[in-house]
Amino acid sequence: MQYSSKPPTAKGPAETFTGDVWVDAITRGLPPSHLNVAAVRFSPGAHSAWHSHEGGQTLYVTEGHGLVQVRGQEAVALRPGDVVFAPDGEEHWHGATPEDFMIHLSITEGAAHWGTHVTTAEYAAAADQVREAK
Repeated sequence: MQYSSKPPTAKGPAETFTGDVWVDAITRGLPPSHLNVAAVRFSPGAHSAWHSHEGGQTLYVTEGHGLVQVRGQEAVALRPGDVVFAPDGEEHWHGATPEDFMIHLSITEGAAHWGTHVTTAEYAAAADQVREAK
């Protein structure tokens, strides 16, 4: 058995996130595993940049309301208990709605490849799509 104390909460860097985002690392796999698990907290309106992951990314929403969008597809609303899987190399972004906080677990198997920031117009269109779908 291995025991570890919780590492400090890290601020999500402005290079990869818009708005206030905090990341709590939960675990990293021992080699040869590339597993990485973190709890990510998004303030209202905060979201990731466009990105993809080697090996894919699973998101499990634990609190709040959010959005996720695959490049070229409609945005999808996220609620507690929702699970999203983005396969290896699929470009996407995710974050909180403009009105709500959102917390999700992020489970990845490899490196992230970060792209451009989601534009204000892209985020607003995604939020509008989700509002209209309610």
